[in-house]
Amino acid sequence: MNWRQCVAGFALAICLAGASMPAGATGAQRLYQEQCAACHGESRLGGVGPALLPENLERLRKSEAVKVIREGRVATQMPAFGDKLSTDQTQQLAEWIYRPATPAPVWDEVQIRSSHVVNANALALPAAPGSGLKGADPLNLFVVVETGDHHVSLVDGDRFERLHRFPSRYALHGGPKFSPDGRFVYFASRDGWISKYDLYHLVVVAEIRAGLNTRNAAVSGDGKWVLVGNYLPHSLVVLDAGDLSLVKTIPVKNAAGDKSSRVSAVYDAAPRKSFVAALKDLPEVWEISYDPVAEPLAEGLVHDYRYREGHFKPAMFFPRRTQLADCLDDFFFTQSYDTILGSSRSATSGQVVQLDVRRKIAGLDLPGMPHLGSGITWKWQDPAGSERLVMASPNLNQDLVTVIDLKTYQTIKQIKTLGPGFFLRSHEMSRYAFTDSMMSTENKNILQVIDKRTLEVVAQIKAEPGQTLAHVEFTRDGRYALASLWEMDGALLVIDAQTLEEVKRIPAKKPVGKYNVWNKISRSEGTSH
Repeated sequence: MNWRQCVAGFALAICLAGASMPAGATGAQRLYQEQCAACHGESRLGGVGPALLPENLERLRKSEAVKVIREGRVATQMPAFGDKLSTDQTQQLAEWIYRPATPAPVWDEVQIRSSHVVNANALALPAAPGSGLKGADPLNLFVVVETGDHHVSLVDGDRFERLHRFPSRYALHGGPKFSPDGRFVYFASRDGWISKYDLYHLVVVAEIRAGLNTRNAAVSGDGKWVLVGNYLPHSLVVLDAGDLSLVKTIPVKNAAGDKSSRVSAVYDAAPRKSFVAALKDLPEVWEISYDPVAEPLAEGLVHDYRYREGHFKPAMFFPRRTQLADCLDDFFFTQSYDTILGSSRSATSGQVVQLDVRRKIAGLDLPGMPHLGSGITWKWQDPAGSERLVMASPNLNQDLVTVIDLKTYQTIKQIKTLGPGFFLRSHEMSRYAFTDSMMSTENKNILQVIDKRTLEVVAQIKAEPGQTLAHVEFTRDGRYALASLWEMDGALLVIDAQTLEEVKRIPAKKPVGKYNVWNKISRSEGTSH
């Protein structure tokens, strides 16, 4: 039995384990148990199919859910029920899966460990790239997430050819993360599955379900650990990066222990040998060290810190709290990794948080809903001839890109765009930054090109009206930029980063994101980390 059969068998066992009809089931419940539970689980926690919980369905409109139930989903095991269920029954099912589950679902260490699957043969593969890469530079590969049919493609960044394509978990989220040498890529799915994939030999190494609704994951700078941030349950999960075995779960609660929170973002701060997590429902930032010799953290009353008189805990995998006035949904690291720029979705301004002193040190003029996790940096020369390090962020509900001086934290310019956007990308070797307007109804088909010297929009790259063109990533050398035509019959557009001319299209099924290995592991200033 191969690894996929093992995973599918495990999932199906979970689904069928409780397929009995609940006492007093409503019409919707009965329909769900009869038609859906075998694949999605009696409690909607997922199995062969994804979890069907409100938290997991945030990005799927109810009208789209009705369509999926009626028509099925292409290239998946989801069948069409249009010939079996009436319009009213279909609507009932859609309403049911958007209701909160009661009692609240549980996913504890026992369940996490029971989901763990390891491909033993993959652990013994040689350290050199295999023949499947066809001689391509392994550091100039693009990992392309295609959500149209839940696959991942590997594209050669020199020849712009697809080398391999393989099935993924449902709704990969938060961007893949890489081992420090670029050999392994780690995926996090919306319904909590973490997958480790060997880019050298084109095989899945291991999988584990770390949660029921997962925000994103981060890989430690030393390549030893993976930290997973969950919406459901409210937890952080530490995994061994080698085989994805469970190391520790960290409940996300305030110091008093009477409130919990979803984890909205988690990133690696390699120079600090730590992870940093933002909490959606608590005004705190957590730093979680993975340094085995980090100084112990004080807990409770301390008589003499120098002599460790009092209550201390080992710092490794124990959160160090920074209290804030407001929650953070997302944040951006400065290049030194000792300071973060963050904001909540509901705030009218941002916060600059210094991790060493553990407090807010400045505010940020950030209107709307900035997407700081997509921020980039570059060196900019002001009109007086002084060089400044700046950060720029797109905005999810306003038509602007904000440029901030990273020394003073003052806004240098609000660059007008054609509509709210999600992504901003550049490269050290390029004079241009690309931003989209994918949250706009009228202009989601247009990429705008910003000159990083003048801070002006100087060009546009257009798809057909009504299509979505978004998410740019550069090749290792910065000569070409790849953009996603975000459609079922979509494509990767290969753009000359100097002339801005399209040179090639690679067909793809809704390629929502693509990630260059070198740019990610080198922490390029032009891409997200």
